[in-house]
Amino acid sequence: MTEKSSAEIFDENYKEILKKIEESAAASGRKKEDITLLAATKTVDVDTINHAIESGIEYIGENRVQEFLSKKDGLSNCHRHFIGHLQTNKVKDIVPFVELIHSVDSFRLANEISKVSLKLRKTTDILLEVNIGNEDSKSGFKEWELCENFQKISKLEGIRIRGLMAIPPICSKNEKNTEYFRKMKKLFIDICTENIDNNNINILSMGMSDDYDEAIKCGANLVRIGTALFGKREYNNK
Repeated sequence: MTEKSSAEIFDENYKEILKKIEESAAASGRKKEDITLLAATKTVDVDTINHAIESGIEYIGENRVQEFLSKKDGLSNCHRHFIGHLQTNKVKDIVPFVELIHSVDSFRLANEISKVSLKLRKTTDILLEVNIGNEDSKSGFKEWELCENFQKISKLEGIRIRGLMAIPPICSKNEKNTEYFRKMKKLFIDICTENIDNNNINILSMGMSDDYDEAIKCGANLVRIGTALFGKREYNNK
């Protein structure tokens, strides 16, 4: 049996994912057009990413600075996001080339993005990352830290808060996942009610390959899908 190409794997998976997104959106009283599908392209080669873009993918997200920089010049036209953990000393390498940074997990990082953006005379859109499971091993704002930091970060020039992002703990039961997603939805609604200038809060980014359908049902409007689109990949942790 001939092994399927990465493009063929993508084509099969993409159709199924679009169908599930439409079904999950309908279950939450929305349309598929209300949901942004972001292709998480960690370790995916440029040719496969460009095939995905030609097939209809409009948003891609990279996790690693160096990998993104090595790919960016070869990518077809698309919306480029950074979705991984970002160190402050790498901010200058990312800000010029992306539309949205998903993983702003501290005031210090937000402040650095602000400084670099001001030097470039641009406004960088960001999401605040929430550690919704209160896990010591994960970065992000705890629930009780979010409001205060939102207020502080919103006063920085050169950046604009667009919403929230979270990666809930790995759960063996869907009910527990749903609990975390619902908590995030409540936090999102609370943040939306804050009447603060220089922000446009309309993105709730949660849900990945294993749980994006449940996340959409609970209110997510941006899902980050990698493995379910491109198949299992070999990860080099270096």
